[in-house]
Amino acid sequence: MRTPGNARRRFHNRARRRYIRVMSTATAANKIVRALRAAHLHDAPRGELLRLACEKLRGLGPPFTSVYAYMLRGDELVLEAFAGRQTEHTRIPVGRGVCGTAVATGEDQNVPDVGAIGNYLACNLDTKAELVVLIRRGATILGQLDIDSDVPAGFGEQEHADVKAVADALAVLL
Repeated sequence: MRTPGNARRRFHNRARRRYIRVMSTATAANKIVRALRAAHLHDAPRGELLRLACEKLRGLGPPFTSVYAYMLRGDELVLEAFAGRQTEHTRIPVGRGVCGTAVATGEDQNVPDVGAIGNYLACNLDTKAELVVLIRRGATILGQLDIDSDVPAGFGEQEHADVKAVADALAVLL
């Protein structure tokens, strides 16, 4: 039976579940940043820091299917580390695809449906959504974290914030 008390209880239960999910991913992002800082203190080379970031982000599970770290070299993004599916896109010109567009515009890209993008570079046919977060030191773009998801519209504000925290840490540590 639906009563005002039951509706209020359902609302609070949904809100509590949402809060727990958000807090657990935020805590996970903080753990990734701490792991990166610890590796840096132990003189981990740049490639190791990027690999660790990719593996830890992918380890969060869905919607993080594959994670790629591209660094900017001139007018080209160069793949330096990844976790998940391999990609043939080891070099991406600035302005091409979602990754190149992020650098060209200077803005992170959250694409809920990659099938709707005309210049999309498909790494895998199962990919449904993509999130690209720039690694920047001040106004200078160093590279980006590119995350593919098999979940349509897989990335919300919280996932974006988590990846941005990792990208911001990398900007300081690299």
